[in-house]
Amino acid sequence: MTSQPQRIGPYEVLKLLGKGGMAQVFKVRAVSGPHAGNEYALKQLLPSLEADEESVRLFTAEAELSRHLRHPNIVEVFEAGFVGDSLYMVMEFIDGRDLAQIVRRCKKRGVAWPVDFAVYLTKVLLDALGYAHTAKAPSGAPLGVVHCDVSPSNFFVSRTGDLRLGDFGLARSLLEGGPEQLIGKPYYLSPEALDGQLSPQVDLWAVGVTLYELLTLQRPFQGSTPDEVFQQIRSARYTPLRTLRPDVPEVLEAVITRALDARPERRFGSAPQFAEALKPLHDERIGTPLAISAIVRGLFGSSDE
Repeated sequence: MTSQPQRIGPYEVLKLLGKGGMAQVFKVRAVSGPHAGNEYALKQLLPSLEADEESVRLFTAEAELSRHLRHPNIVEVFEAGFVGDSLYMVMEFIDGRDLAQIVRRCKKRGVAWPVDFAVYLTKVLLDALGYAHTAKAPSGAPLGVVHCDVSPSNFFVSRTGDLRLGDFGLARSLLEGGPEQLIGKPYYLSPEALDGQLSPQVDLWAVGVTLYELLTLQRPFQGSTPDEVFQQIRSARYTPLRTLRPDVPEVLEAVITRALDARPERRFGSAPQFAEALKPLHDERIGTPLAISAIVRGLFGSSDE
């Protein structure tokens, strides 16, 4: 077991926030420079992968794509670089919870997530994706960033009501063409993603899955193996929304039914079109960032669980 670093470049490591198969994320504090004292999230390529060319390429590509994305609902990346052989990027720190944690806590407590809140969060997520899908580099060249890993664990709600889409580690530019292999979490892959096709539809399908999960506290496509999940995805076979949540308006069920149609041409053609369909279902007096953050604080209190 390796010890936690005390410093990474000009940043003091405060605590480990999480660790995945490719990187670890720390909460850090700048100890020098014009931003000394500010706290950030620092994502570091795992030391065991520093000599792996493909891992370095993917990490560098994430940093390169992310630095072009400036949107109020996308986690901002401030810098990326090396300290010795250690590759890292520095992002804004979101003091809050991700939607996966919120869903688990709601399920544990038997609390249904309010419909207006679910719709509002989904609209914000779609706004962020709509921007990414049409983003351009400073030169004006189109990037067409597809996130490829939209899921509740990558959308964050801060204690003060900020909402952010993060983790562009699997993101691809449409200029690159399709992926060579499946990327993303199996439960959120679209039928065409299973065939290696890359388009904004990959993200929009995952948004539909996320909205269903927020409302029902369970994923629409389930199975004991990835192949079983994929079979359900290809046929768009899932329990109708109102069977699990009768209080959901029929028109909202119709939106999700369209979003999860197995045929891409029958789904929403863009993030703005999807968001527009949700607009009449959102009461701006109820579904607000501050109201949502208050619910999250009520679910978790001051606990770090």
